[in-house]
Amino acid sequence: MTNPTESGTKCPEQPELGDTLQIEIVPQRILSPETSEKLLGRIYECDGIVRVMVQGSRLPDMVGYGPGKGEKVSHPLKKQIEVEGQEINMRVSLGRLRIEVLDEECVEQIRLACKEVLNFPFEFYVGTFFKKHATVVDYAKMGPCADETLLGMTDPKAKLDQIIYIKKDEDSEDDNISDEECKSTCGCND
Repeated sequence: MTNPTESGTKCPEQPELGDTLQIEIVPQRILSPETSEKLLGRIYECDGIVRVMVQGSRLPDMVGYGPGKGEKVSHPLKKQIEVEGQEINMRVSLGRLRIEVLDEECVEQIRLACKEVLNFPFEFYVGTFFKKHATVVDYAKMGPCADETLLGMTDPKAKLDQIIYIKKDEDSEDDNISDEECKSTCGCND
C-alpha cells in the first residue's frame, strides 16, 4: 500500500519535508499580542521559513457553557496582529512555536531573534516536531491531494478553515497548484 501523499503532486517551489530542520520555541511566559507580533515578524524575516505553527490556550469568541453561555468574551490577549502584511485575529495565546526551516543559517537567525525580542528565559529545541507522512486522519480530513505543509497542523476535530496560512511577500499565486490541477493529476474526487 502506498502513502496517500505519494500519488499527489507537489508545487515545484516546495522543498521535500525530509530535507528541512524543525525548531520548537517554548517561552516561559505566555506572550502578549504585541510581543507575538514582534517575534513572528522577526521570524518571518528569515528566507528559509517553510511553515510556522503557533500553539497555546484557545481564546474563545463566546462563553461555551455555564450561566454566561452565549455571551461575547472580551479577553485582553484577543487582538489582531500583523505578520507579513496580513492582519491575523489571534485565536490562541502564544505559548509555543514550532517552525520548519530550510537550513542551519535560518535556525541561528531565529535563535538570535528570540534572544532580542524575548527578555525572559525560553527553551529552544531543534528536532522533529511535525509529522512527515500523512496519517489516516490527514487522509480523511484533507484527501489524497493534501498539501504536505499542512500535515500535523490541525487537531483531528478542528475545522480546516482555522488554519491561517501566512504567505511571504515574494510568493506569488502562480506557485500554488489549483484544486482542478491536483484532481486531474492524482485522480482524487472531491
